[in-house]
Amino acid sequence: MLRRTVCFVVVAMFSCLVSHAQSGGSQWTEDGNGNYTIEEKGIVRTDFKTKAQETVVPSEWLVADGKSLRVRSFTFSKDFGSVLIFTNTQRVWRYDTRGDYWLLDLKTRQLKQLGKTLPATSLMFAKVSPDGTKAAYVSRNNLYVEDLKSGRIKQLTFGKGKLISGTFDWVYEEEFDCRDGFRWSPDSRSIAFWEIDANTIRDFYMINTTDSIYSFTVPVEYPKVGETPSACRVGVVTVADGKTVWMKVPGDNRQHYIPRMDWAENSDELILQQLNRKQNHSKLFYTNARTGEARAFYEEKDEAWVDIRTSWSGSEGGWRWLNGNRDFLWISEKGGWNHIFRVSRDGKNETLITRGDLDVISPLAVDETNGFVYYLASPFNATQRYLYRSRLDGKGEAERVSPTALEGTHNYMISPNGLFARHSFSNYYTPPMMEAITLPDHKPVNPAESIADKFDPSRKTQSNVEFFKVVTEDGVEMDGWMAKPKNFDPKKKYPVVFLVYSEPASATVTDRFGIGRNGLYEGDMAADGYLYMSVDNRGTPAPKGRAWRKSIYRKIGVINIRDQAMACKKILETYPFADPARVAVHGWSGGGSATLNLLFQYPDLYQTGIAGAAVANQLTYDNIYQERYMGLPQENLQDFVQGSPVTHAKNLKGNLLYIHGTGDDNVHYQNAEMLINELIKYNRQFQFMPYPNRNHGVREKHLSTLFTNYLKQHCPPGARD
Repeated sequence: MLRRTVCFVVVAMFSCLVSHAQSGGSQWTEDGNGNYTIEEKGIVRTDFKTKAQETVVPSEWLVADGKSLRVRSFTFSKDFGSVLIFTNTQRVWRYDTRGDYWLLDLKTRQLKQLGKTLPATSLMFAKVSPDGTKAAYVSRNNLYVEDLKSGRIKQLTFGKGKLISGTFDWVYEEEFDCRDGFRWSPDSRSIAFWEIDANTIRDFYMINTTDSIYSFTVPVEYPKVGETPSACRVGVVTVADGKTVWMKVPGDNRQHYIPRMDWAENSDELILQQLNRKQNHSKLFYTNARTGEARAFYEEKDEAWVDIRTSWSGSEGGWRWLNGNRDFLWISEKGGWNHIFRVSRDGKNETLITRGDLDVISPLAVDETNGFVYYLASPFNATQRYLYRSRLDGKGEAERVSPTALEGTHNYMISPNGLFARHSFSNYYTPPMMEAITLPDHKPVNPAESIADKFDPSRKTQSNVEFFKVVTEDGVEMDGWMAKPKNFDPKKKYPVVFLVYSEPASATVTDRFGIGRNGLYEGDMAADGYLYMSVDNRGTPAPKGRAWRKSIYRKIGVINIRDQAMACKKILETYPFADPARVAVHGWSGGGSATLNLLFQYPDLYQTGIAGAAVANQLTYDNIYQERYMGLPQENLQDFVQGSPVTHAKNLKGNLLYIHGTGDDNVHYQNAEMLINELIKYNRQFQFMPYPNRNHGVREKHLSTLFTNYLKQHCPPGARD
């Protein structure tokens, strides 16, 4: 459930960047020695070598019909002769991916809107062709191409209903992070694209009862776990005649997924990844763009699932080519750790590049000139992130590039030439800082921006946060943090509040700024006398090896819940200042599910729980996520039942506050009513707060007040003798 949690649950999602991919508000310069950024005065170019800054696109050039364009993101053409502006954006499910596109010719300063004859703010993922003569985009689930000189628009696909071309349905976007669903061929003559046929997927109906006198339904094509997925196929459409050739990927296209596809560095063939429905068998194919013939050349199996989240990913596919396109880099856990492999184009030879008991958290960039690959890793502390590099020939040991004095969480956006990077850093006592650096020496481009010079290790003594490890009676060692109350007295007892998530989508114990703060709590938890804590159980995506992460397979709601409970038990035994009579737990989404399960399965440990947007019944969630981690309910239904909070609701003894938005398209509101039914059935008393038409992220102040008042009432703050 890539459940981007809200409010008080701040999660560490691992970013995957290739060297040339940056956020929409920043782009590397042609030579890689600087970058372009959006400033108030326009788009500004900064040269890291000369330190010079230049406004290359003044804001006054971005005025259309007397109104200034509000630049959400921009993309320079391949020859840097024009810039594509994305503006007037609208949200599609989770992100603003629909809006208007304008193309600015940097020589003539002519500003032209794309898709003028199509509905306003309907364009998605507009891209100029490599030869600079055309632009392609999606509108209303179909693919279009526009001649930039004449302005003529040509429709390339003609899907109706829920036949989607060039973008994706709800579940592909949520669980595979797939949004932009088409690729220009290098010769600009063809476009490869995904087609998702969701017409056979049943709609889940959310009910809106507040915006009119009569209620109405809001349909979402949503394949529940156990339901057959949307049919998926890849086509190549020729721009000149509009004819499409479909790639002949073997197998039933409703029983597999294609999460990645791109041109294989030429205009004759594609490379794509196919996952079987259980997502434990991955195959790579080359397909002929003219005939559609498909040839498998590389595969991988896993007893649990094949993880694709840390693969090379960017705006244009998931492969990083080397050696004149004769090799590519690939990420795999098949040796027990997440490592980078160098694979020959035919798939017959591979070289292990990163070695040892080390997980590659995120691959970042390749410096092929000097023979290195850069990536994030942290082999000695799973709560932190550092820049490492390894040789592309697989020789030698991994080399840490991040400064040893800066202990915490680092991230980087590295230039295409591997000589510069935008570096960000924080830890639990240091607010986020940014600088431009040179590589590999990690020196600041501008000494005035130097993080190392601004870093103040003495702030550590001012923080109330401590990291610790706990070993349970099952022999499981977990990382955790605790935020101690102000004026802490170890001879007194304090109420304990646990933050949980616990599922494979995210970890809560990361050494970054903001840890130990509950954003939903009104006021200061530490000042009010709460001991705030979190631990990461087995199954969370910590860089601790495959066995740690995949031990949760078919055991969500069981192994993660026991780990959390046994950690709580050990903490209460180890720290006499933790009051066993005042133990609360809270979480959202997957953390809401964990909160319910902890309260129900271990009612003697936890007295109070606040759960939001929880999957109360695992059979209600989407097929890609739930089947990846739990298998198919047709084969192991009991695992789903045993891990679902509704199964254990009858055991509630303590205080429960349950919260859910009725317009939640991710974790459906039906979970709330299924849970409520069970609690009523067994006469279990609880408090419930539905938020009308709110989605998966409830952000009202009302929620903060509700949360705070409930916690104070049922888990009173303050020290006791």
